Order: sequence, then C-alpha cells, then structure tokens
Amino acid sequence: MAQKKTAVLLMNVGTPDEPKVSSVRRYLFQFLNDQRVIDIPWLLQKILVNLIIVPFRAPKSTKLYQQLWTEEGSPLVVFANSVQEKLEARLPEGDKVFVAMRYGNPSLKVALKQIQKGGFERIILLPLFPQYASSSTGTAIEAFGAAVRRWNVIPDVQVISQFYDRPDFIQAFTERIREQKPEEYDHIIFSYHGLPLRHLDKSHPGISNTTCTCHEAMPAHGTFCYKAACYATSRKLAEELGLKPSDYTVSFQSRLSDKWIKPFTDKLLEEQAKQGVKKLLVAAPSFVADCLETRVEIGIDYKRFFTGNGGETLTMVESLNDHPLWIDALEAMVKEKMN
Repeated sequence: MAQKKTAVLLMNVGTPDEPKVSSVRRYLFQFLNDQRVIDIPWLLQKILVNLIIVPFRAPKSTKLYQQLWTEEGSPLVVFANSVQEKLEARLPEGDKVFVAMRYGNPSLKVALKQIQKGGFERIILLPLFPQYASSSTGTAIEAFGAAVRRWNVIPDVQVISQFYDRPDFIQAFTERIREQKPEEYDHIIFSYHGLPLRHLDKSHPGISNTTCTCHEAMPAHGTFCYKAACYATSRKLAEELGLKPSDYTVSFQSRLSDKWIKPFTDKLLEEQAKQGVKKLLVAAPSFVADCLETRVEIGIDYKRFFTGNGGETLTMVESLNDHPLWIDALEAMVKEKMN
C-alpha cells in the first residue's frame, strides 16, 4: 500500500516579530485574549487584558525580549526552523514539516494554506508541549480544528497531545542535564511553567488540586492533569539521572498571582539559598526550545535573585532546541503516527 503523503505541523506558543513595544503589544493582545489562557467571563477578560494588562505590560516585556533576542532573531523561531529542516530530512520523500505559532509568526493561517495547497492526505499535528494543558496544547488543537473544519476536503488528522512519558523525550532531556555535570551541584530544580489552580481543577472535575497526591504518584484521574504530568516527568528524569528524592525539587515559575501551582520557583530559590545551598542546577522540562522563560527568567533573573540571597552559582540547563536526540524523538513520534 502506498504511503499517505504527510504534512507534519509543529506548533509552539509564539513570539513577537521584533523586540519593540508595538510588536510585543500585538503579540500580547493575541495571546492574552485567548479564552483558554485567561478563562474568565468574556467582558471582564477584554477590559482586564486590553485596558490594563497589555498597556502596562508591553513596555516591561519589551525590555525582557531585548535581552532574549539574538542576531538571528527570537530563539524560539530560530530553533523551530532548524528542527523543521532536520526533521524533514528524516521523513519519506514528499512528506513535509511545517512550523506555526499559536500567536504571531510564522502563522498558523499561512502554514495551513501551504498544507492545503500541497494536497496532503494526512496531517500530523504536534503541539510542542510535553505536558498537556488547556492553555497550551488545548488552544493549539482548538485553533487548528477551527481552521481545518472549513476545508472542503479534510485529510486524515493525527494529533500528538503530549509526550512527557516517552522514553526518547526523557532520554533527550536527561542528556541535556548530564552535559552540565549535575553531580557537581548541591541541588537540582525542575522548574515548570506555572498554571492557575482553577485550570487544574477543570482537568479533573470533582477532584480538588488541594487533595490530589500527584506529587507522589500518577493518579488514575491524572492523564491530562498538567501538575500530575510535571511531577511524573521529574520522577522519570530523576530515575534516569540516578537522583534520590532529596537531590531535587519540583517547582513552578512565571506565576501571575498567588493562586497558581506551588511551590513557586523564586520562593524555592530563596529558601535554598537561606539553607546554605551554594550551587544550583535548574532544568525546565516543560519547554522544548529556549525562550523568554528559560534564558531570561531563569538564566538572568533567577540567577541574580539566587546569588543576591547568598547563593554562589545557578546554571540553567539548555533546552532541547535542535539537539540530535530531540530530532530522534520527534522522528519516532511522527513515524509511529504514519504506520
């Protein structure tokens, strides 16, 4: 039987086109007006986002993006393009890899137009978020579905909704951590992007996040619980690295209020410093490409915060980016959906 002509669509969150206020404002407007990101009543969301958050946050965020930017541009786009090229080279002739951001460019609209014109018989949608969350994977799948459902001919669609538990993903991130010689550090922190607590409760109705024991083991209701997946990821990484429970801590960064998943990474850094920890290694396994949250928040801000509280060294583990083992993992995920 002939192989279906396949388009692989890799999706990530997005990034401004330039580290300028106008571009950052446009990006934040798209991002924060998503009902899956800020899930409050529509009118309240519009007032809060468009009249308060974006006008005040855009100038501050622009300064952060200016620290992130390289000569090639935003690392998120630079690595996405590299991954696209390397992964496509591993696929059967005629199959193509496309990259789209949920917000900003390269846009989903343009990528889907190219896929539609290409006459592909199958689309493999791969949101680049290891652990499922409605505000990341969920909104990527929703946006894709909303666009494709208007097509006259809808090809076979395969979705990879999360991959935190795949051995090849764990192996790739383990290798990144080993490159930093973790045995030379006093403690390791696995820092994940934060999420409002109400998002967790929505993923398992009737079971409160306050009583859940997912930090100890994956519960039956935790299949699509972001917090449960983060802790499971950490346990798998710790096992591969030969870490004892006392050797590492799981925490959550980038919070916007106190009603987000705890413990907070910045608070944990302060505690570690006060307890006499001098050398910290921080890995961020919810990100597959370096971005604002890894290079600036962890690599610059958290490092400064830790040393300012008595610590000596904080090292950020480089993300998967376009590492060969990451390309291996992507290839395996995609080809499994082709069979």
